[in-house]
Amino acid sequence: MPTPDLIKEIKQAVSIPVMARVRVGHFVEAQILEAIGVDYVDESELLGIADNDNYINKRNFCVPFACGCKHLEEAFMRVTEGATIIWMQGSRSWWNSSRPDSIVETVQIVRSVMMEVRNLTNADEDEVFTFAKKMAVPYDLVAQIRQIGRLPVLLFAAGGIWTPADAALMMQLGCDGVYIGSEIFSCVDPYKQVQAIVQAVKHYNDPHVLAESSSGLEDTESEDDGGFIAYLV
Repeated sequence: MPTPDLIKEIKQAVSIPVMARVRVGHFVEAQILEAIGVDYVDESELLGIADNDNYINKRNFCVPFACGCKHLEEAFMRVTEGATIIWMQGSRSWWNSSRPDSIVETVQIVRSVMMEVRNLTNADEDEVFTFAKKMAVPYDLVAQIRQIGRLPVLLFAAGGIWTPADAALMMQLGCDGVYIGSEIFSCVDPYKQVQAIVQAVKHYNDPHVLAESSSGLEDTESEDDGGFIAYLV
């Protein structure tokens, strides 16, 4: 967890929502962040694990929680615990990787989760019961997803998203937004790079806007220090 002083300084310096991480299962860190007034708490394995067996009961908090997942079963568990944002993540390596192709695993996870949700949408009621039992999640949650055709939370993609085209790809695959690694700030012109990605998220189905947003951007590799910023429609 970042120090409270640092979080307070950030909140005073910016007008955008502030998200801060806690270690998995460390509900006291979450209590501290809520008391400070952060806008979102990210219960993240990327920061560390305090409890190997238990995630935080997010329904005990007023502040919304974000959690990562690598498959639909994991997403179900986090939603059941009370998460309101699910970010579909690749392996930990992408946080410290300069390889632009680290997006591959993220695409695979997003496609897999979306495909399983589509399969569930087309399932009959008997199959819904079986699905809920197999996943060990409440039947009501599975039935709700079948009815609305998606998870009842915001879905973000995270990992290897470097260009406007990367962001638009995730949006066209069905995500509500993207996380961008802080390696973006090592660009020659990070403001231009970020603005281009913001435009791509807003206009992800318009190839003309995407072409314009992609023009004149830096095309280099850089290392990621493990932070992130988030964008959504």
